[in-house]
Amino acid sequence: MTFASLGLSPALAQACAEAGFHVPSPIQVEAIPPLLRGQDLLGLAPTGSGKTAAYVLPLLQRLLAGRQRAFRRVRVLVLVPTRELAAQVGDVILRLDPPSDRRLKIAVVHGGVSVNPQMLHLRGGADIVVATPGRLLDLLDRNALRLDALEVLVLDEADRLLDLGFAAERERVLAALPARRQNLLFSATFPEDVQALADALLHEAVRVEAASQVEAVPEIEQRTIAVDAPRRTELLRHLVEQGSWRRVLVFVATRYATEHVAHKLASRGVQAAPLHGEMSQSQRTRVLQDFREGALDVLVTTDLAARGIDVPGLDVVVNYDLPRSTDDYVHRIGRTARAGARGVALSFVSAGTEAHMRLIEKRQDVRLAREQVAGFEPVEVELPAPADAGTGGIKGRRPSKKDKLRAAAAKARDEGSQGSGA
Repeated sequence: MTFASLGLSPALAQACAEAGFHVPSPIQVEAIPPLLRGQDLLGLAPTGSGKTAAYVLPLLQRLLAGRQRAFRRVRVLVLVPTRELAAQVGDVILRLDPPSDRRLKIAVVHGGVSVNPQMLHLRGGADIVVATPGRLLDLLDRNALRLDALEVLVLDEADRLLDLGFAAERERVLAALPARRQNLLFSATFPEDVQALADALLHEAVRVEAASQVEAVPEIEQRTIAVDAPRRTELLRHLVEQGSWRRVLVFVATRYATEHVAHKLASRGVQAAPLHGEMSQSQRTRVLQDFREGALDVLVTTDLAARGIDVPGLDVVVNYDLPRSTDDYVHRIGRTARAGARGVALSFVSAGTEAHMRLIEKRQDVRLAREQVAGFEPVEVELPAPADAGTGGIKGRRPSKKDKLRAAAAKARDEGSQGSGA
């Protein structure tokens, strides 16, 4: 199977070869032909599966063969949840855009930096805009661009774009788009709200799916260590030093935890730094660059802030706090063992999270032995689960706080629409 056999032009096939893409990945094989036909598509694909190139290549072929962009208009919009993912998608587009008489105009816009250079760049419109929701709406409010001539909408990392913080912004963006367009929706996980969005957004869509990183990369060594919650940071430092670990990605639950854990590690001599959404773009860029270049050994982050991070040679992923869902667990640990390398995925399990870990194991159909590290043996005892414990908080089975807030907002909108029509 070659890129040319999928229907791509010789120029794009050559661009793939020059970018180091010699054989299409499974998601590219399944997605490129229907996208070239102009069909809507729902793609389930984890980070590292090649899904960005899967939609970028057909878009480039469409744009290069089509008409010129109109003044201040945008032809393709790629909506992403984080600045890092916006930059990553923009890099892929620029790498795959082949030399031609008419170079495409690509704009990557996101918060954390001044809006003025982005407004200047958008003068005259753009063939492709890659944007985070908040900055896109800012540019729309300033009349820096128009979306009424949009041909293609891509929602990348749709599961994160459905988080509560993006809900209102996403709806405002969709309201600014023309009714007739091609829609592409990509998601690493597939909870019920992603299905609901797909049902509302897509028309006669093709569904394609790439294997999860855990299924596709058996070189991931999954481990769990039993430890009392207050001693996790001390244990993490011990493991990093004893194992001479480099490029360790540590997942925690909150922004505060990123700062707290990174500070504790740094105070004990470990080269560690936090990464979270409230940092400026220059801070985030500098931290990621230090991590990639080896100036930092440990990066402490949340699920959302980690979207778009692709670090070659990532040796270890640590679940300092367990993820809310099995899907997030798979997405986290799939960041290691890239390109045929081996990797370790380690989860800390305390008495309070033991039941949660068992549910993750059950839904992933694995059972991992609880290791203990000398000097860090747990003394806390797991409490019996109450009769109404339900699913133990696994996302997608019992409404979370965010789910309840979404439901309340939807109810309020329904009541408001009924009142206005009375």
